[in-house]
Amino acid sequence: MTEAVILEETDEGVTNVNGKPYMADAKGNLVPCEQVKPADKLEDETVRKIMGFARDLSEQIARFRGHTFTDLMEFDALLEQEYGLARGGKKGNRTYQTFDGTMKVQVQVADFIDFGPQLQVAKGLIDECLNEWSADSRPEIRAIVTRAFNTDREGQINRSEIFMLLRLDIGDERWVRAMDAIRDAMRVTGSKTYVRFYERPSHDGQWKAVTIDLAKAGA
Repeated sequence: MTEAVILEETDEGVTNVNGKPYMADAKGNLVPCEQVKPADKLEDETVRKIMGFARDLSEQIARFRGHTFTDLMEFDALLEQEYGLARGGKKGNRTYQTFDGTMKVQVQVADFIDFGPQLQVAKGLIDECLNEWSADSRPEIRAIVTRAFNTDREGQINRSEIFMLLRLDIGDERWVRAMDAIRDAMRVTGSKTYVRFYERPSHDGQWKAVTIDLAKAGA
């Protein structure tokens, strides 16, 4: 008669099988705890401890973000009710500040930009310019063009370099048409709202960001 297998979860990451402790490896195999190296056990415990704090912090930040937007939206609704005017610019950016001018909250809306088929027309016109200018064209312009239209691993073009092309002051009629084609190719595919916090010691002091980004905290 086959002996019944009794599984019992004990500490996080450890499973008792018929009363003996096992740990699952990266392939899903159960390994007896006595066969797991002490360094691997310690690493497992350390990561699980940190992840516990990280999950709690992530949930706290999510709640804070929700409360922040709720409070700001309620304030905006009160303003609109009282003055009949919505706060913020055309894109939804807005700034809130304390009466003494030492603290402020900024809400910024960033658009996600994609490019339509007009971009290939722009590339053709730019290539015409570079071929005709030949040795007379500055190497940095060629470098910007190359970087702009090279795709990354996800097949996306370099947006920052595309915008760099738009800042170049070149009077060639084909170049101007190419820049118009780039602008026509731009399509807003979505947006994301960011909230940032700043404070300063006095009304004329230097603003300092209150950082919630873990990578920048304490910098």
